[in-house]
Amino acid sequence: MINLKKLFATTFCVLLIFLCNTANATLTKEQEEAKKKGIELYNQYKAISAIEFLEIAAKGGDNEALYYLGESIRKNNRYMTQEAQKAYEESAKKGDIYSMIRLGGADQDLCVTMNNCSSSEQSPKDWMNKAKNLATDQAFHGDAESMYLLWEITGNDEWLEKSAEKGFALAQFRLATKYQEGGGMFLLPSSRSDEIEKWMKAAAENGYPPAMMGFAATRIEKADLSSFRKWNEKAAASGYASAVFGYASYIGEAEPKYGFESDPVKSYALLSNLLELDGGGNVINNVNDVLPEVEKKLSKEQLEKAKELAKTWKATHPPLSFFPDKLGY
Repeated sequence: MINLKKLFATTFCVLLIFLCNTANATLTKEQEEAKKKGIELYNQYKAISAIEFLEIAAKGGDNEALYYLGESIRKNNRYMTQEAQKAYEESAKKGDIYSMIRLGGADQDLCVTMNNCSSSEQSPKDWMNKAKNLATDQAFHGDAESMYLLWEITGNDEWLEKSAEKGFALAQFRLATKYQEGGGMFLLPSSRSDEIEKWMKAAAENGYPPAMMGFAATRIEKADLSSFRKWNEKAAASGYASAVFGYASYIGEAEPKYGFESDPVKSYALLSNLLELDGGGNVINNVNDVLPEVEKKLSKEQLEKAKELAKTWKATHPPLSFFPDKLGY
């Protein structure tokens, strides 16, 4: 069993170091908008384009913007450069656990192989210890995300389960996928299936779009086409790129699968919006295959209507996103 009280006692002194830094800076309107745009571009696999926006927000001292700036620079260069490390360190000193974890893994970065790692204010081990100590304290106070981060740090599945039970959607999704991949101990295959469905549904209901599609997949297995359509549409409405493509492809057909109603106008509108995802991912290639076929079905008037609908959809829905793992590589 994890003795939270004992762990909390051992971390109190360390936490005092961060006390003055954990409060994030207040951004100007311009910086806030830049941060939002930068993260949007990052989530569309456009790390290069995201940098200039995140630099604006980072100047305001925002720890999350600094983290994503570090991520964008690192991913663009494929290793942790001096600029990326500086961004992570500024963020970490403000109490950002994600940045501490990234710095804590620097000894496994490609820069080690290239023998060009930048000097760090602290060792990777020290940063990882600080991440663990701060996350432990926050977990002790009931923070579900910190419980999830402790799982990332320690690999102890108990933290993943605690985070899921506490309602953190990503942990619920990760727990479901862990069971899908054969993790956990179950006496009966049906028990495993029930747990996968339970946690995937919980994550979907908590608003995590990849889980919406994961839960939709479980509905297909049980021939519950109504629920499959519902969750596919919800995921698409959330901006999840894969779900938008799937939904738009279905309704673009004359006789759609899974009971969807044919709507080539809407199909064209959604598919054309996906054309902006030209920074990464494979969706754009699929769109270029399907969109011309849908367009053939439209009259001139329908095509104009579809283009207007595309603008309306974009203005009234969240930005398109691949929803990449925040700690993913």
